[in-house]
Amino acid sequence: MAKTIFVIDDSATILMSVRNNLEIAGFIVETAPDGVQALDKLKGGLKPDLIITDINMPNMNGLELIQHARALANLRFTPILVLTTENQQTRRDEAKKLGATGWLVKPMGGADLLKIIKQVLPGA
Repeated sequence: MAKTIFVIDDSATILMSVRNNLEIAGFIVETAPDGVQALDKLKGGLKPDLIITDINMPNMNGLELIQHARALANLRFTPILVLTTENQQTRRDEAKKLGATGWLVKPMGGADLLKIIKQVLPGA
């Protein structure tokens, strides 16, 4: 059965690019443009196998989203990858403390992204 990956980013270009790469690899992809809409989908019953989120987004940033997602019982152990242009160690540490599984820096090629996904998502 195909794994579902939830991608959250305010850039339509990034969403389209990541979605295309993941769908070609056989994943089911859900998307949201910010943390508020992402959290609404998660509270509405979406149960992804993996979440990939940007940090800098309007309405609710990725760090806040990670914190809220980890508070939901059914997402406590779901891998969460951060995909962002930022590479400050303090932000990485904060994301890890809130429950992020990994930190990826944009731009990231499709092959590299798939390699990371296979490492954090068993059976992918």
